[in-house]
Amino acid sequence: MSGAILYLVAFVVFGVGYLVYTRYLSGVYGLDDSRETPAHTHFDGVDYVPTRPMVLLGHHFSSIAGAAPIVGPVLAVRYGWLPVFVWILVGGLLIGAVHDFSSLVISMRHEGRSLGDVAEERLGKVGKLLHLLFLYATLLLIVAVFTEVVAKTFVRYPEVGSASVLFMLVAVVFGVVMYRTRVPFWLATAGGLILLGVAVWVGYMYPLRLGMDYWRAILLVYVYIASVLPVWLLLQPRDYLNSFILFAMLALLVVSVLVQRPELKVPAYTSFSTDLGPMAPILYVTVACGAISGFHSLVASGTTSKQIDKETHARPVGFGAMLLESLLAIGALVTAAMLVPSDYMKEMGSGPITLFSRGAGSLLAAMGFNARYAVLFMSLAVAAFALTSLDTATRLARFALQELASSSQSKAASPLRNRYVSTLVTVGLAATLVYSKAGMAMWPLFGAANQLVAALAFLVITVWLVYSDRPIWFSVIPGIFMYLVTMSALIWSVFRFFRTDHRALAVIALVLLMLAGVLGVEGYRAIRRRMKTA
Repeated sequence: MSGAILYLVAFVVFGVGYLVYTRYLSGVYGLDDSRETPAHTHFDGVDYVPTRPMVLLGHHFSSIAGAAPIVGPVLAVRYGWLPVFVWILVGGLLIGAVHDFSSLVISMRHEGRSLGDVAEERLGKVGKLLHLLFLYATLLLIVAVFTEVVAKTFVRYPEVGSASVLFMLVAVVFGVVMYRTRVPFWLATAGGLILLGVAVWVGYMYPLRLGMDYWRAILLVYVYIASVLPVWLLLQPRDYLNSFILFAMLALLVVSVLVQRPELKVPAYTSFSTDLGPMAPILYVTVACGAISGFHSLVASGTTSKQIDKETHARPVGFGAMLLESLLAIGALVTAAMLVPSDYMKEMGSGPITLFSRGAGSLLAAMGFNARYAVLFMSLAVAAFALTSLDTATRLARFALQELASSSQSKAASPLRNRYVSTLVTVGLAATLVYSKAGMAMWPLFGAANQLVAALAFLVITVWLVYSDRPIWFSVIPGIFMYLVTMSALIWSVFRFFRTDHRALAVIALVLLMLAGVLGVEGYRAIRRRMKTA
């Protein structure tokens, strides 16, 4: 089987699905460009900023497409390429894209508030509190995991580290030019891309060779700064400029697979149980963002809904960005599956990101690119993906902590309403996880917690649809599936962490399990109450 066939099938399925399904969903939600979005009604120049759809698509895609759609499929190919491909295809279109789109629209209809805040209307204050606690704990895991992933990439490829640092400075300059001068948008973009190219060249020429602990510290300081600065000054322009790298990487990956047509040497199916655990439920939480990710609902309802200019932009931004991420996941699957099993296990010794970068780089080298620069470019793109998820997750965690503090009447909680204090607390807690040396042992817990956030997002979406007297089948079916799968994965993780002596992670998994259980019961009761009165 050629990897090119996987992409051809995906193009047809995703293309038809986007045209047909988004039209249906838009009708269900009644998207209307005459209705003002929160970016206009609550404009503040910091978080609420009307944004061009292409800029917002770049920001949203960069934020949701972290390292997970690459790491997940590379890890999960142990089960064989066919189960992974089917899950990416079905999950991405019918579950992930619906989840992202619906989260964005519902938040947009509620003044850009988070789904946790929206949940209060139907699940009560206790439901909101539990939901926010769950989200906050999951976001801390995301910050810790991606700090580890990016730091490892920078240590292995110091050229990528120096280029990424320079990107941040370029983004600030671009943000000031775009929002504080009268320079035409196309000219500012051209200038930003030129500076981006210079940053890449300088990074390659003058690599920053630092150890893991130094990079961890630098990244934690960066995410603090990124979280408190106005979104237009760093996050949005950096994500927009990075999106050109990310789209270029995705385009090169797709073209190289279509042209080179690499044979998939990993069997279509290996076994139901591997060293990762049983295929059900572990496959569904390992692939994570390539098919569905709860983190996406946090981005959609945390930052994107505050920047969307018109309601109909939710189709390309919310639904379309998810399908792009699924295409990236398929590319990652191909780079792993084109290796014979023995070579795959050998390459995995350097980590899934290195395996992907080398595999994608070899495909580009076969097309005439310099092999060394091809690998470095792919590593740079992955680091850009992970960094955008890292700083966005920190900002979202700050929002969640501020909401928790606002829900409390205690004077002791009032300082947490300040964005500088809440960000400091968030980064401090994430740093505790980072320096606990748990490392990538956190990945299974991140995967399970992340997918359970998606299940809980579907719960909020379904409750909202029920009380709005709208169809719920497209939400309730995937919601129940994800809830059962991810609760099973968390239970399995608790036992695994205790067996491997990761007791702190086992306790976190147990707490998340209990919070999700209570929320599931509360959601069921809310739906039953509405059904009885309808």
